[in-house]
Amino acid sequence: QLQASGGGLVQPGGSLTLSCSAPGFELEYYSVGWFRQTPGKEREGVASISSSGMGIYYADSVKGRFTVSRDNTRNMVFLQMRSLEPEDTAVYYCAAPAVMGVVPGLWTNQYDYWGQGTLVTVSS
Repeated sequence: QLQASGGGLVQPGGSLTLSCSAPGFELEYYSVGWFRQTPGKEREGVASISSSGMGIYYADSVKGRFTVSRDNTRNMVFLQMRSLEPEDTAVYYCAAPAVMGVVPGLWTNQYDYWGQGTLVTVSS
């Protein structure tokens, strides 16, 4: 139900914006979380945003570099990534909980619906 897109290859220090769409799913009523995962590691929360966009949370590792936003008129959520580092290389996922109005967080067990990931590679 959720689709993450916008990944690609970017040089260190570069920027990339990921998009999360949800055809047939009223994403505007749900919190959305962004997560990332590298081989052999657990999936980690990166950023989350409430349905209204007023509640936003970031992992310490991306604060000041990543910005999460949403456009409920387009049923989309975005993750703007700046000053990318090789350590940001991962498959990025967006996710939503099964219940409307849930306070967003960065724990995977808070989310029920997951999109396929999009690969972000930061390398020179």
